[in-house]
Amino acid sequence: MDRIRLITETDKNAEHIAVMRWNSIAKPLRSLGRFEDMISSIAGMKGSAEISLSRCTAVIMCGDHGVVARGVTQCDSSVTAKCAKDIAEGRSNINAMAKNLGVDVVAVDVGIASDVDSDKLINKKISYGTADMTTGAAMTHEQCKAAIKAGIDTVMELKDSTDIIVSGEMGIGNTTAAAAMASVMLDTDPAYLTGRGAGLSDEGLARKLAAVRKAIEINSPDRNDAFDILRKVSGLEIAAMTGLFLGGAIYHIPVVIDGVISAAAAAAAYRMEEKTAGYMLASHCSDEPASKGLLDMIGLSPVIDANLRLGEGTGAVMLIPLLRAALSVYDSSHTFGEIDLEQYRDFSS
Repeated sequence: MDRIRLITETDKNAEHIAVMRWNSIAKPLRSLGRFEDMISSIAGMKGSAEISLSRCTAVIMCGDHGVVARGVTQCDSSVTAKCAKDIAEGRSNINAMAKNLGVDVVAVDVGIASDVDSDKLINKKISYGTADMTTGAAMTHEQCKAAIKAGIDTVMELKDSTDIIVSGEMGIGNTTAAAAMASVMLDTDPAYLTGRGAGLSDEGLARKLAAVRKAIEINSPDRNDAFDILRKVSGLEIAAMTGLFLGGAIYHIPVVIDGVISAAAAAAAYRMEEKTAGYMLASHCSDEPASKGLLDMIGLSPVIDANLRLGEGTGAVMLIPLLRAALSVYDSSHTFGEIDLEQYRDFSS
């Protein structure tokens, strides 16, 4: 946690150079819109206008939630272990997409409720799931701190072998935790932020909303203390993803936000250190109701609006080919100088 103090603002000079490069390319100014902003932001994150996105890693944090016992999901916690194993061994949805895009995938067990028989699943297990947050804090102080550290350490381990990280998660019950986190951080009634997750019935949604309300009532998390919120009403994989975002800022690696669970983790990182936002990229706005409010709180605008809610980092990985396409224009020699045309001028001000 001491490493959080190492986080600095992004390099505004490198970002300015990137903007000037965009403006020299033979096209109307800002005609690639927010993709120009994202590439320029990456220059600021990296501290250089020379950018590569050839090496990308999707990091899928995995953990279980005690609140599942309250009937807030369609399936039980055993599904987390099965899906985590499939992701680790290359058989899940994120793997199919990542393979097509040339993206590496790593799965990390920070809190699955059982032992998983797979030597490809990275073992950083802190405990066998969280406690039921409707009866008390989901994690102890030590567990939450260890989960955040696991995320930061993962970025440290990848920083020399990847250009950008896609955040993802696997944890049955984690939309319940994300709804509780969002309700506290956004100071909003849970009824407006609690969605159906993987597809709950009306009765299931009522149980989920009741669980979110109970967890907040029992734990009274301090909305101004992100660590307190994480410890009391989140999950081990969410705290580890918070560490991913903090680690990205510490080690100057861009981290892409996925859906609502990833956005909740990103919001917690932002609350811990606001400069962390400068190292995040918003991919899409999840179909879950809390997603937009969390991204707005961080100050980020997603570029994909497609009602996605699959998880596993699948929405975030869709941003990679779009960024690479924009970067191909950024890297092109098709400049006004090359083709002997007068450069566009900016009259917007």
